[in-house]
Amino acid sequence: MPNSVLLKDLLILTKDGEWGKGESSDDTEEMFVIRGTDFANVRYGDLSEVPIRFISKQIAERKRLEPNDILIETAGGTKDQPTGRTVFLKPRLFERSKRPITCASFSRFLRVDTTVAVPEYVFWYLQFLYHTGEIEQHQVQHTGIARFQYTKFAQSIEIPLPPLPEQKAIAHILGTLDDKIELNREMNQTLEAMARAIFKSWFVDFDPVRAKMEGRQPAGMDAATAELFPSEFEESALGMIPKGWRVGTLGDLIDIKHGYAFKGEFFRTEPPGDILLTPGNFAVGGGFKDDKFKYYLGEVPEDFVLDEGDLLVTMTDLSKAGDTLGYPAIIPVPRRNRYLHNQRLGKIIIKRDALISKLHLYYLLRLDAYRNEVLASATGTTVKHTSPDRIKAFEFPFADNGISLKFEQVISSLICRISLNDEQSRLLASIRDTLLPKLLSGEIRVKEAKKLVETVA
Repeated sequence: MPNSVLLKDLLILTKDGEWGKGESSDDTEEMFVIRGTDFANVRYGDLSEVPIRFISKQIAERKRLEPNDILIETAGGTKDQPTGRTVFLKPRLFERSKRPITCASFSRFLRVDTTVAVPEYVFWYLQFLYHTGEIEQHQVQHTGIARFQYTKFAQSIEIPLPPLPEQKAIAHILGTLDDKIELNREMNQTLEAMARAIFKSWFVDFDPVRAKMEGRQPAGMDAATAELFPSEFEESALGMIPKGWRVGTLGDLIDIKHGYAFKGEFFRTEPPGDILLTPGNFAVGGGFKDDKFKYYLGEVPEDFVLDEGDLLVTMTDLSKAGDTLGYPAIIPVPRRNRYLHNQRLGKIIIKRDALISKLHLYYLLRLDAYRNEVLASATGTTVKHTSPDRIKAFEFPFADNGISLKFEQVISSLICRISLNDEQSRLLASIRDTLLPKLLSGEIRVKEAKKLVETVA
């Protein structure tokens, strides 16, 4: 049996976070401040959503994070996602950062004594304790906020420590799977940026039209596709648009079907059951999120079972800013569970003979111009609402010559690759989460796990 050591005795330093302020002064330092809500992105090396704040230089020096630190959330959380989440700060996160990094209040950093334990191994053990509910047992409600009693936890929880080489091997196996998920994520960001760039070039900036006006062949486009674009502009209610195009509304081309009011008594936060989609499954900026599912065990009208490739928009948002209001998501390949069309989500139905593609609509509904109109017409204060009629009133330039269908054909390979990467990442995450308790308990040996990971990754 490996030795077990109290968490507090594994650390050479631990401090709580610092929020800082928005204005700079002579005695402040500009830093990234990681919040609990940033953990998911930071885990995969993404600092793009992390706020930049100004910290007192004296405090900044004491709370400057380093590679291989572990962050642990000490307050916040929800019923479905308890506080006490952790994130491991990989060295490459700091290689990408142009500023020093700290963590916000309601979290703290743990710096492991590397002569005793491998930091990433300690992180994975904390992940194991979170998933088994052990960390949740140290959570209390205080003035309406869930707080994690870190000090009591660190003084009572013992972490089994096999020899350092074995700790390193276990961390490497789990980290390899995580790295592959990160690689897929980065690849998908690149593919997504390419698809959005093509859409913007064709339907917002009208680059092929400008090229033809200048006597050039549109870049990256075959002659048949270039033929679909005119070589001049004309005036319209929306300004200059390609000649022969028209200004229409979404309502000319689509209908929006309301979801079903499923009965709350059959809701569940854990499987089994069908997956009941909510606005929480829509990403800010558009896209599908699969990290927070609700499940439903009641009877389901077949008309409200969604198919792969269905396009939905969210018509309610619980945030004051309406973070996801009106944004679209495409239903991915169904898992063992069906996806259900819940109320306050609108299913886009393209009208018969409308020459517009689903992917054209998907990227159109992510434009700032559309987003601004949805927010401007939204109702509600605490909860924001929109409606099918408000969404369908959006005007945009459109051509009835099949160019929209050609766009989908051009980018379909990119979208297919994104979908395949997502499916692979889900498989890798499932394998990682299955191996985690088995490796830590010794149920599966390192050599066996290593062979499995080499085969999969």
